[in-house]
Amino acid sequence: MHNLGSDTLKVMLTNSAPSATNTVKADITEISAGNGYTAGGATITVSSSSQTSGTYKLVLADVTITASGGSIGPFRYVVIYNDTAASDELVAYYDYGSSVSINTGENLTIDFDGSAGFLTIA
Repeated sequence: MHNLGSDTLKVMLTNSAPSATNTVKADITEISAGNGYTAGGATITVSSSSQTSGTYKLVLADVTITASGGSIGPFRYVVIYNDTAASDELVAYYDYGSSVSINTGENLTIDFDGSAGFLTIA
């Protein structure tokens, strides 16, 4: 069960394609930790979580991952999961279309839309 406004959401990186049958973090093979990437991924800050006239909108702050002391990756998918949920249930994923790496000194900014929101349910 998700309470997206108060649960801890995280973003992790993988080079293995998620599938419709993947429901929890353990179903996903995460890239190796190191060089600025932490096992389990980075915590996402919830900017706002509100419901107005029957429409729910979740706005998330951007997440930046910086490679230091070596590269991060390769990875192709960014996976958002609920770290508060008992089994770390998956919420969503993004596909970059091909594998990428972050070289030393480079940043990856996961840009969650601040106006449209990460998620809108009407």
